[in-house]
Amino acid sequence: MYRDDLADRKVYPALKKTDIPFDMNHKKVVLVDDVLFTGRTIRAAMDSIIDLGRPKEIQLAVLVDRGHRELPIRADYVGKNLPTAFQETVEVLFEEAGEEDLVVLNRVQNLETKT
Repeated sequence: MYRDDLADRKVYPALKKTDIPFDMNHKKVVLVDDVLFTGRTIRAAMDSIIDLGRPKEIQLAVLVDRGHRELPIRADYVGKNLPTAFQETVEVLFEEAGEEDLVVLNRVQNLETKT
């Protein structure tokens, strides 16, 4: 519920209780994300962590950094920097989810017609 785009969504996420079975205070926390884009998802994750306590440090590890940041957030650990156009999407597929381990760059065609 920390996302800043909830009003733009047609379907709201189901509310679930966050259960972290240890004290967050004075801990080093490493957030892991598949794709770092605008930085807004990470900001929301940091807001929720800080509501649970005051960690000593928060670091960020991402598999793919595609650029286009809207917030001053950078990853401490990056698997691959992949420059993209803003309209493109990046999917990360995992063997554990029944897929081949793969990063897919989807090029979106501009559907607008100029008159």
